[in-house]
Amino acid sequence: MSNQRLWALAPLMVLCLAGCGRDADKAGPDGVAAPSNQTLAAAIADEGDLDTLEGVVRNGGLSEVLEGKGPYTVFAPVNAALGTAGSELAGEAMKAQSAALLRAHIVPGALTRADIEAALARGGADGVQMRTMSDGLLTFSKDGDVVVVTAADGATARLTGAETVVSNGVVQPVDGVLVKAE
Repeated sequence: MSNQRLWALAPLMVLCLAGCGRDADKAGPDGVAAPSNQTLAAAIADEGDLDTLEGVVRNGGLSEVLEGKGPYTVFAPVNAALGTAGSELAGEAMKAQSAALLRAHIVPGALTRADIEAALARGGADGVQMRTMSDGLLTFSKDGDVVVVTAADGATARLTGAETVVSNGVVQPVDGVLVKAE
């Protein structure tokens, strides 16, 4: 990776580190509401438009990770985005594929939309990049007022719906799957 690309990662890496120290019992200095006492797993389970993703989380064996300390940001494909892929990932035979799909949608640190927008404002026209838990690279950019997330394989999604800030991270609903179907 070039030095220029590494510097492009710096704003998001700083944001992730800043998110690691957030106190779940207080609002931040920016006035953002305090995170709920829920975990990522509970927030995904409680959100009706993430039912399909909840099944993938359970099947992939990552419920405990999303109940754990974190923080993580989950770019959570909504039901319509997962479509039939969610049911195709059901069952013991698809456990590894479910886990791989999920890791491609999780980054370390707690990134709110305000954090992402601020990083984009500092990052320039090339956007900013972040490594996923699957060691993939996500590039964040803007299309008008919308934040677009693009995976290394070209899969794209837009941040959509309301984010949920919880005790161990942030759930960011997206309208696409960040892994191209093979």
